[in-house]
Amino acid sequence: MSTHDEKIEIAVDDGHIAGTLITPGTLVPGVLFVHGWGGSQDKYIGRARDVAALGCVCLTFDLRGHALTRGQYETVSRAINLRDVLAAYDTLVARPHVDRSAIAVVGSSYGGYLGAILTSMRPVRWLGLRAPALYLDKGWESPKLQLHKDQDLPTYRSNLVAPAENRALQACQAFEGDALLVESELDTIVPRTVLTSYREALTHTRSITYRCIEGADHGLTQEHDQRAYTALLVGWLKEMILGARASTIVPTATPMELAKNPEAPPQEVSRGA
Repeated sequence: MSTHDEKIEIAVDDGHIAGTLITPGTLVPGVLFVHGWGGSQDKYIGRARDVAALGCVCLTFDLRGHALTRGQYETVSRAINLRDVLAAYDTLVARPHVDRSAIAVVGSSYGGYLGAILTSMRPVRWLGLRAPALYLDKGWESPKLQLHKDQDLPTYRSNLVAPAENRALQACQAFEGDALLVESELDTIVPRTVLTSYREALTHTRSITYRCIEGADHGLTQEHDQRAYTALLVGWLKEMILGARASTIVPTATPMELAKNPEAPPQEVSRGA
């Protein structure tokens, strides 16, 4: 691996001493994990460690209204949480050796919804969505909990939604990277119609990978379902990252050619180990 040498001065007492900072010359991808409503970063740290082993810098964080800021749970809005996601993204890409052109965003449920919107505001190369939620655009500044009173979300999510009618789906329609969609077979909170709305919105991606975890509920409450999702995610990111590294050496197709021929494999069921 190539290295980069940087001459520096080290402050000591009233003067300075000379030093040479030697760092890897190769930038690495960054992966941002966005947890769902009612969750926290704790559930994603182990998964992030598995992804980091691929040669990435990973960042997990707690949305406001959760964990140490639980006191804001009843008042935090989507607008506030989106600012959290933007701040976390900016923190990740500012880290040394993170390749700003190779950022992945992985989100579950509410976090997937926010992650999808993020792609319209920051560069994202890979987008992994597990059971991404959908909300009506109205009430953007209202407390998130209020949406479940003001909006008939079960009915809204039971019907296909056009990209023009939803901010997250509009962002997906404009997304030109690679996407992963993961469904839970027995999900009663985010039904298959929501996944279909997301899938039909992702029309300009380089590739789409769609998987369904057999017998899983929305929260992946069974440990074997958690393992199945982790295996799916790590396997997909490994394929994406290794493919990107290979393409920097031997390009096989132009971005335009890739965009014209997106992968759209049939749905496959992943069984828990």
